[in-house]
Amino acid sequence: MPGRSRRLLTVPLCLLLTVLITLSAPLWVPAMLFVSLLPPTRGALRMTLFITTYLWCESAGILTGFWLWLRFAAPRPPRADSTGNSAQARTWQAFLASNSALQNWWANSLKRAAGRIFDLQFFVEGEDALDGSAAIVLPRHTSIGDTVVPIVWYGIPKGLSFRYVLKKELQIDPSLDIVGNRLPNYFVDRFSDDPAGEVAGVARLLAGIRANEGVVIYPEGTRFTQAKRQQILVRYRERDDESALARAARWPNLLPPRIGGTLALLTSNPGRDLLFMAHTGFEGSARFNDLINGAWAHSKVRLRFWRVPFAQIPTDANALREFLFRQWDRMSKEVAELQAINNACSVLAGEERW
Repeated sequence: MPGRSRRLLTVPLCLLLTVLITLSAPLWVPAMLFVSLLPPTRGALRMTLFITTYLWCESAGILTGFWLWLRFAAPRPPRADSTGNSAQARTWQAFLASNSALQNWWANSLKRAAGRIFDLQFFVEGEDALDGSAAIVLPRHTSIGDTVVPIVWYGIPKGLSFRYVLKKELQIDPSLDIVGNRLPNYFVDRFSDDPAGEVAGVARLLAGIRANEGVVIYPEGTRFTQAKRQQILVRYRERDDESALARAARWPNLLPPRIGGTLALLTSNPGRDLLFMAHTGFEGSARFNDLINGAWAHSKVRLRFWRVPFAQIPTDANALREFLFRQWDRMSKEVAELQAINNACSVLAGEERW
């Protein structure tokens, strides 16, 4: 669906839902409180409160995005032959900076809301890896919740903006659709008839990138679940791809990285370090059922970062593939260690309650 037609549907719907859920709060809060007393739906109130907060953030993003458009008088990107010091170029850069600030507010607001509503605890390791120049960020992906991590723990503290590789289906989110398409992100069509064109689109994110901008790509291409992993393993077996099967067996808690876009980005890399991010604790927010049954409440979210300097990144295509696979070996190891820490904490907490 074209962007304008899509927004004519999603924007009014989002604003209407925000008004309705806010005005009806005196009715649904007691109802959700009662439902939360039942074990299968003990997370109902928390989930509904978060949905309400999400709609508020969405509506605030839509209205602020419209105000920015008015404030900067419907700006347009400068022509390719214009100078960077032209009035149009300066206006456009100020417009982008304002939208980036709006994106940061949106991400941080959702993180803070989730932390309070679901009583989450956050633990960060490897913070020294966040020092230095803006990097290409390659995180693990288990939930839409982990998409805010690069902004909250890296972008905002270091004063950085990000260019994201996102799947085009996310444009159903109106605030993300509006602001995300203004900023130099790339929405990938994973089912395109022109995969080479999509790969080229990812690589173009590095064109004209500024010193205070990083790039975020999720190598797995979609959220990890064991069901998705098993589907990939079946496809490998059907193709009799023993090498791919052997690699995937090394990553029980990850999906195999999608090579095309990731390698295109790394091959076009003009000199950026790589920042990898392992985490656990977001798994309980991957599905609607996990939110309504209370599985995510009181979770411990653990993050671990490490940086690979540009000088250590291979330039040969085959060596770069093997390099990425080795980093994915480390990602799997780091995730397993973080999960083991959480499991040990859960056992100790259980002993204390007993």
